[in-house]
Amino acid sequence: MKRALVLATLLGLAPALYAQAPAAVASRTKTHVTTLASDAFEGRLSGSAGEQRASDYIISELQRVGAKPLPGQDGYRVPFEFTAGSRDGGSWVRLGGRVMQRFEQRADIQALSFSDNADVSDAPVVFAGYGIVVPDSQGFAYDSYATLDVKDKVVLVLRYFPEDAEAKTKGILSRYSDLRYKAMAARQHGARAILIVAGPNSPNAGEIVPMSFDTALAGSGIAAASISGAVADAMFATFGDPGKTLKAAQTALDDANPHAAGFEMPNVTVTIHTDVVREKKTGHNILAYLPASSGTTGVQKPWIGIGAHYDHLGRGEVGNSLAEKGDIGKVHHGADDNASGTSAVLALAESLASQPRKRNLLFQFWSGEELGLVGSSAYVAHPAVPLDQMAAYLNFDMVGRMQDNKLSVQATGSSPVWSRLVEQANISAGFDLQVQPDPYQPTDVASFNQASVPCINFFTGTHVDYHKPTDTADKINFEDLDRIVDFAAAIVKRLGDTPEAPTFTKVEQKTDTSGRAGVRIFTGTIPDYSTDVKGLLLSGVIGGGPAEQAGLQKGDVIVEIAGQTITNIYDYTYALDVLKIGQAAKVVYLRNGERRETMLTPAARK
Repeated sequence: MKRALVLATLLGLAPALYAQAPAAVASRTKTHVTTLASDAFEGRLSGSAGEQRASDYIISELQRVGAKPLPGQDGYRVPFEFTAGSRDGGSWVRLGGRVMQRFEQRADIQALSFSDNADVSDAPVVFAGYGIVVPDSQGFAYDSYATLDVKDKVVLVLRYFPEDAEAKTKGILSRYSDLRYKAMAARQHGARAILIVAGPNSPNAGEIVPMSFDTALAGSGIAAASISGAVADAMFATFGDPGKTLKAAQTALDDANPHAAGFEMPNVTVTIHTDVVREKKTGHNILAYLPASSGTTGVQKPWIGIGAHYDHLGRGEVGNSLAEKGDIGKVHHGADDNASGTSAVLALAESLASQPRKRNLLFQFWSGEELGLVGSSAYVAHPAVPLDQMAAYLNFDMVGRMQDNKLSVQATGSSPVWSRLVEQANISAGFDLQVQPDPYQPTDVASFNQASVPCINFFTGTHVDYHKPTDTADKINFEDLDRIVDFAAAIVKRLGDTPEAPTFTKVEQKTDTSGRAGVRIFTGTIPDYSTDVKGLLLSGVIGGGPAEQAGLQKGDVIVEIAGQTITNIYDYTYALDVLKIGQAAKVVYLRNGERRETMLTPAARK
């Protein structure tokens, strides 16, 4: 009876309760995310029409809330140039010796995207099997060049790796079958050019390799091209032996017998012309500001930066798509990465526009992040606001897929002020905070850390839709995204109300030199992805890391490490495999054009 009475009473009060309940509050970020991640914006690839439409939308929203272009700037957009892709400008190959035949681009030859533009005349040819060299550190002996002299010659190698090897061996060989690695190995052995052919036992037999996007602006230090099966067959025909064919040579290598060797091709020479055209495009960062309410007299460093990247992968053509086979070529919507962060910054601009502030608020939207932090790096190199006037920078990257109330706040080690501000703001926010001091994150916050600006990054974690077309707006948790906006607004408010600017702290990366299993080589270098310099240009070094201890610094160009020539970041990545934890290796580098040497002792990092 009591239960029935209580239920009846509640039912009778229901109309009154509903009448007093506040109306549902519309999300401040949903429209932004839904718009930016729509098909109409085509994945917001840097330099594309989709990026243009996204920037138009962002600017219209900034104008709506009263944010202005920076003084002295011509509007909100700030352009920067980047390499958008590569195409073959007319490569060809001519066979000499016992066969005189010329093959043209497209059908029978195409330069690889990382090739140098070069001409090689009447060079001898050596067949070097699969062209794979496994470093000693792997504990597996395999060297396609072990018995060969390829100095000043052209090497012909098979694409992929031995197909009939046992699974464990294939796993090792596949790691070193990348075409860039093969080109580097040929160059290290003195070859003048490398030709790649897909053998008759391989996938895509006889087909040339498509020209792919390549984020490195510089070439690989060697002429490199893909040739058709017809070109390779013409070369093997010079033996005049029906038993000595490309198929027979590949079959002898396919069980990965380390003693199966390549051989010279004495009856043929090669003249090759490679021509790679690296296409430049222009991307646009977007800058706007809300001026301090009553001037900035007596305020140290009167600017606070708030930013996010708004670019994404387009249809996956930039090379780092993780799309499933059936989704290749579809629009990569990038709802979480990073329409969510862009929307958070727009919502912050609207929220903070109506509040008094003692510092100028600079809203920064980056393009080119997916290409290697190109947009923010370009800005830091030529800042519209002097970096020594920046009190702090707050970055948002992938903040739309919160799970279990967990929010990561990264780079807090860049200033002692962050711990206090974050804790204070979280009293009302109530997040399960995952505080990470490390500022060396793979997002735009790294550019500002390298510029000695105190910075933090907000992040809700990765997920199965990362870099896939399935990263769509319907999967965003808008309620929690709005909470993150309020949380960040509280931090900005506290920053803005404090006359003293936060101090910057250079974070030292913790390393381990014990050489334990399960760790990876750590050198403490921070590459610059946006340069066409031959070598590895350093945009900085990690505090306390091996590079800093070796005396390397921002602006140095590494050209050799442990005897391996370095022409770009890919060479450097491969060279790490020859390094050993705790064993010093010679590094040759350029500083202001002067060639120098140092010893770097790699550490280990889990």
